[in-house]
Amino acid sequence: MTDRPGVRILLLDVEGTTTATSFVYDVLFPFARAHLREFLQATPNDPATRTDVAALRAERQAEKEAGAPPWPAGGPDETLAAAAAYAEWLIDRDRKSTALKSLQGRIWKGGYRSGALKSHVYPDVRPALERWRASRRSVAIFSSGSVLAQRLLFENTGEGDLTPLIHGYFDTTTGPKGAANSYRRIAEALRVAPAAVLFVSDVPAELDAARTAGMGTALCVRDGAAAPATDHPRLRTFDEI
Repeated sequence: MTDRPGVRILLLDVEGTTTATSFVYDVLFPFARAHLREFLQATPNDPATRTDVAALRAERQAEKEAGAPPWPAGGPDETLAAAAAYAEWLIDRDRKSTALKSLQGRIWKGGYRSGALKSHVYPDVRPALERWRASRRSVAIFSSGSVLAQRLLFENTGEGDLTPLIHGYFDTTTGPKGAANSYRRIAEALRVAPAAVLFVSDVPAELDAARTAGMGTALCVRDGAAAPATDHPRLRTFDEI
């Protein structure tokens, strides 16, 4: 059993922890990519779209990797085309771009609402959320996907709407997942000491950052995968918490 005394909040990663990595890479990402240009063309005057496009442009101006698509000066159509090209380039590199994640979340919202998307969670997730709630422990999510994307995923699972069982959501607007300060900010937002939080993720570097911040940690190893070399406690199912 992976646990420790005094834990009041379970902070969960999504990809590879509550949800299969294959769902993210084989379903969500391709869906967003396929509908990206259509979405931008349909919402050019939406304030959220304008904000995302402006943020993408700022990221492109600061881009250091060679080969990024150009962002030529031009009118609204040229700007949307440049934003789409750069967003596609970011998707292909699995960049944790806050602007891209915001845009993807709004595209996925349409997919969930139309019924084209149904999200995946592992079978042990709902029982664990219910068990933790019964024991007066809260659950929060920390993912590189936007808060909107997180809410949509847990609202539209094959196990039903899980959002009533989740207390809070955090994304990269809080800070990078590999930075200890991000976890300190999360604990502060949750109004608990870091030691009262157990962070569960499949990425050792994220767990290292959370431990540096003072949180408890657990490495989640799903789908029979080989566990990476790390000294974090390991679990293969939430039944172990």
